[in-house]
Amino acid sequence: GRRGEGWVFIQMILLVGVAAAGLLGARWPENLQLPALVTAMICGVAGVWLASSGVRTLGKSLSPLPKPPPPSELKESGAYALVRHPIYGGILLLSLAWSLALSPWALILTAALAIALAFKSRVEERWLIDRHPTYVGYRERVHRRFVPHLW
Repeated sequence: GRRGEGWVFIQMILLVGVAAAGLLGARWPENLQLPALVTAMICGVAGVWLASSGVRTLGKSLSPLPKPPPPSELKESGAYALVRHPIYGGILLLSLAWSLALSPWALILTAALAIALAFKSRVEERWLIDRHPTYVGYRERVHRRFVPHLW
């Protein structure tokens, strides 16, 4: 669509797939359950913080669509000072947490979600540059796309 509706659809399908694979897929081997669960808790807390910080910072500029709405403002504070797409990063960390807590099969769909969000963010960044020419400088200052210090 003109505002990136297809990307939202793909994202939602993959999130449903992650949830289903976590619930229906094979469980982690017993010797990996505790380390996976501890890692899941860390990823989950980080994901909630990252996504909620992004939502709070965006305020009225928040939209599920990659094309920024007309009255949107470029945000560079909060989580946006650390990564360019903190909500996507939070979603990825939460999907990873779900996968680690429940089933390795969900990791496959979490990886597919990461790929889809990487492409979606590229489309979104082109639209952000059109809407906010200062985005080019912001992108040069904030190198990480999704997760602080990692990606």
